[in-house]
Amino acid sequence: MTEPRWLDAREARLWESYRDAHRELMRALEARLIANSGLSGADYALLHPLSVAEDGVLRTRDLGKSVGWERSRLSHQVSRMEKRGLVTREECESDARGSMVRLTGLGRKAIEAAAPDHVDAVRSYFFDHLSPEEQGQLGVLLERVLTAVPANPCATPDCEE
Repeated sequence: MTEPRWLDAREARLWESYRDAHRELMRALEARLIANSGLSGADYALLHPLSVAEDGVLRTRDLGKSVGWERSRLSHQVSRMEKRGLVTREECESDARGSMVRLTGLGRKAIEAAAPDHVDAVRSYFFDHLSPEEQGQLGVLLERVLTAVPANPCATPDCEE
């Protein structure tokens, strides 16, 4: 077995700063979203791609891919949102095995009401603290990291996605 490449002190601080900033940013955005709109971050995550999709409908698997969720999590969240009248499920006309998720009128009103404050929160918690040059640099760096992340992070052949 190969000896681990441990993080040095600088790398450990940077990793902890990234991890903590991500966690606290997501916590603050979630709290503000709930307080100001009644939507959870999970609600918003699904409502957004539906709101920009043609006719407000997406195939379930495509919706899951757009938010990076596994089927089970997506199914549970869609069920919760269905009960609140934000979305409906439909059969897929082109594939009997597939299903569709459609944004309802209530769902569209909810995302349209929540979006301005959510964008303001993203701007005030994140973008307002970075110059345009820093934003550009950060974008390049995050894209580089993202391209290095494997699509299937399983390290063993018997690992399931």
